[in-house]
Amino acid sequence: MTLAGRIAQACVQRPVATLLLALALVLAGLLALRLLPVALLPQVDYPAIEVSASLPGASPESMAATVATPLERALGSIPGITRIDSASTQGQTQVELKFALGRDIDEAAREVQAAINIARGQLPSGMPGMPGYRKVNPSQAPILALALTSDVLPPGQLHDLGSTVLAQKLSQIPGVGEVQVGGSALPAVRVSLDPNALNHAGLALEDVAAAISRANAVRPLGAVGDGQQQWQLEAPLQLRKASQYRTLALKVSDDRPLRLGDVAQVEDGVEDRYATGFHNERPAVLLIVSRQPGANIIATVDAIQAQLPQLHALLPATVDMRLVMDRSPVIRATLHEAELTLVLAIALVVLVVLAFLGHWRAALVPSVAIPVVLFGTLALMALLGFSLNTLSLMALIVAAVLVVDDAIVVLENIARHRELGADRWQAAVRGASEVGATLISMNLALAVVFVSILFLDDFVERLFREFSLTLVPAMAVSVLVALSLVPMLCARLFVGDAQRPSRWQHGSNVLFERLRAAYLHSLQASLRRLRWPLLAFGAVIALNAWLFQQVPKGVVPKQDTAQLRGFALGDDGLSFQAMQPKIDAYRKLLLADPAIEDIIGYIGGSNGVNNAFIMIKMNPLAERRVSSQQVIDRLRSNLPRLPGGNLFLWVDQDIRLEGSGSSGKYEFQLLSADLGPLREWAPKVSSALRALPELVDVEAQGEAGMRQVMLDIDREAAARHGGDPRTVATVLNNSFSQRQVAALYDSLNQYRVVMELDPRHTQDPSTLEQLQIVDGQGQRIPLSSIARWRYGMAPDRVYHSQQFASSGSSSRWHPAWACSRPPLRSMRQWPS
Repeated sequence: MTLAGRIAQACVQRPVATLLLALALVLAGLLALRLLPVALLPQVDYPAIEVSASLPGASPESMAATVATPLERALGSIPGITRIDSASTQGQTQVELKFALGRDIDEAAREVQAAINIARGQLPSGMPGMPGYRKVNPSQAPILALALTSDVLPPGQLHDLGSTVLAQKLSQIPGVGEVQVGGSALPAVRVSLDPNALNHAGLALEDVAAAISRANAVRPLGAVGDGQQQWQLEAPLQLRKASQYRTLALKVSDDRPLRLGDVAQVEDGVEDRYATGFHNERPAVLLIVSRQPGANIIATVDAIQAQLPQLHALLPATVDMRLVMDRSPVIRATLHEAELTLVLAIALVVLVVLAFLGHWRAALVPSVAIPVVLFGTLALMALLGFSLNTLSLMALIVAAVLVVDDAIVVLENIARHRELGADRWQAAVRGASEVGATLISMNLALAVVFVSILFLDDFVERLFREFSLTLVPAMAVSVLVALSLVPMLCARLFVGDAQRPSRWQHGSNVLFERLRAAYLHSLQASLRRLRWPLLAFGAVIALNAWLFQQVPKGVVPKQDTAQLRGFALGDDGLSFQAMQPKIDAYRKLLLADPAIEDIIGYIGGSNGVNNAFIMIKMNPLAERRVSSQQVIDRLRSNLPRLPGGNLFLWVDQDIRLEGSGSSGKYEFQLLSADLGPLREWAPKVSSALRALPELVDVEAQGEAGMRQVMLDIDREAAARHGGDPRTVATVLNNSFSQRQVAALYDSLNQYRVVMELDPRHTQDPSTLEQLQIVDGQGQRIPLSSIARWRYGMAPDRVYHSQQFASSGSSSRWHPAWACSRPPLRSMRQWPS
């Protein structure tokens, strides 16, 4: 007797043990169902780390040369890095590191910190803090967004509540990976100096900075005591409010103190006045929540929503917190549809079995085998660390078909032996024994097909790994159930001798005979005219080849997530103040669309002063009655192009394969060791891309540039006056860089005192005429006596890729064109 026959015999002889084993599989599956993470797609973690550094006031070129380059050199020695990209804007640098898929992100983070420590000595001394890093997954979208608004509190206090209170509490919720706070900056005391008043008072900018720093001495004061008691010494050495700084004495002349408020406007503001956020028509601070790798999105969102009442209780009554973006409804609906499809597939399979086998007892066997196999597969999925997503559910649907196939093979062979006169026990054992080898070989062949997916490209293998490795265990469990539970059920259910067919059996037999007769007739006709079947066969192959060329292609199918993402980009050199009206105009036009429910975004920070990040929540599909892409097409045709600005929108996806930091799907990069050739060729490339009808939303990097004032220092004249370029740089830094001159320590956070010239005196380069420096003898001399300035153009952003200067363009594919015509084909025709 074969191994399959021995397994069947043991199970037929021990029905209770067989049922208990089947029940154990079902219980294990039910337990696994509660433990399996829930997501829309499998977790595909791109190990990536983002390093951020700031030097307020520094130009993009200066940030790239003095901050980005040293960091890239130090970080480039880390093993396992596949790509290094950086973007430097005014006062900000972000370096994105992408690692090989198999790289341990925690180990990589430790090496990144070590590399930052190595680069510390090569970084500018004026940085307010060391570069920081955070672990990111650029392929995954945020799961939730909150908006803080208030008619009473200023944005700085909202940002403080968001970063100090809410972000900390949200990060403690299981499943939450990161909470980003945007839309403003931390509160700060802002000192806006009047250069004319300073010159009249005989004070230099550095004198004011030193006075503010001395007024905030933080020193341990010690303790006094005798042998019996001890007293801790404490004194309020820090000034915390703008009203306190206004009375700060800078110097005393004729017994009259000159106070800071006499030469400056001192007010409570924020660290960075070039940052703001919005929710619909109101200013807002945004909290963007991302999940931990492998976390259950549904459970994480439910846990956050359960905590919202407690978070509301931590906020003042004048603050409104609203949940504005939530990915869980789309995921719930998609998974519900997949689960419904699975149930319908099982029901249809049972009905087909009942129709052709003609007896409810025969149909009951695969009906019991299917849930046993599926629950057993769920248990194995939990052991393998998989999640419940659309691809794994699709694998379960396929597995249900394979289970029925295995069960029917055994069932029909057992029924055949019953018809030949064997009793039910012998028929069950013989039927399973004869087809056991066939089942095993058939499922091994299928397993090889699915396991071959693991040998594909890294990303594709990661994406379809759960699909493949869900089917392989399902097939193993299916064979086991077909050789154990199915024979036992047949031995128990096939009671008595063959009876006269019932009316249902007679009807199914008639249907089957008609189908067989129709097939026989078509087969005979085909054999008589072999030319026509062969021609039809060739025509079908040709048609499939043509359809393959016409069907749009992609690694991941596009989803309608009911969320849009985009950027409002201002022309290079556009100021923060000039960008605000364009953002307001785009907001009003977007909110006027009936398909849009909410819009949030923020401008400034790492995005730059003329770029706004936007997220749009749309109404449910049943209400808007058009797809997300159709909404974008409608907006693209209806939105006017505002002078100096562009709006780029795309449908947000759960897995994004777009390049780093761009608003497009296709990127064309130019690399060079020098910025000169890039500035020459970047406009040519972007112009050629805009001429291609296949592409839309073409965004060029640093195409126009921003206006720049270049100072030429007369070093001989500076030396005669006891000055040097460092003195000039210090004066300019104090004047225009939002310099943080003091730190204020509080029980919950740290705040800053920010010094600069009054914005009314920084609207035109002529302000340089009013600046003075202090020479070696303490005399003040005009800056214009040792420096001249000229006007030119400079890049708004400086990009590096693989430690080379880079520039290029990004774009998106026009929906009217098939994806089988890549733009590269047209690019080959460009003149060199």
